Amino acid sequence: QAHLVESGGGLVQPGGSLRLSCAASGSILRYGMGWYRQAPGKQRELVASISRGGSTNYADSVKGRFTISRDNAKNTVYLQMNSLKPEDTAVYYCNGNSGTYSVWGQGTQVPVSS
Repeated sequence: QAHLVESGGGLVQPGGSLRLSCAASGSILRYGMGWYRQAPGKQRELVASISRGGSTNYADSVKGRFTISRDNAKNTVYLQMNSLKPEDTAVYYCNGNSGTYSVWGQGTQVPVSS
């Protein structure tokens, strides 16, 4: 069962960009991977997902601005976030789901503010 660690979060101004990384302690080949976020006072929501085969899915609120990708050789998943808005402010979590196991990272904070 993989252990996930997110990185790349931090304060960014509106209109700016960030790239989040999710590094797994083991192979992610068997896992569909996703990025979720949870804003203060709100439920955790799916931002983007990528299947084992590379198919992607995005929340309507981030389509055209965010891109999810995976590098199976490096056991890492990325979330490229462009044109960030204050409403993107949240803790971002990485998830891996093999159908048998669901694994979460500890989260990384992304405040979007001027």
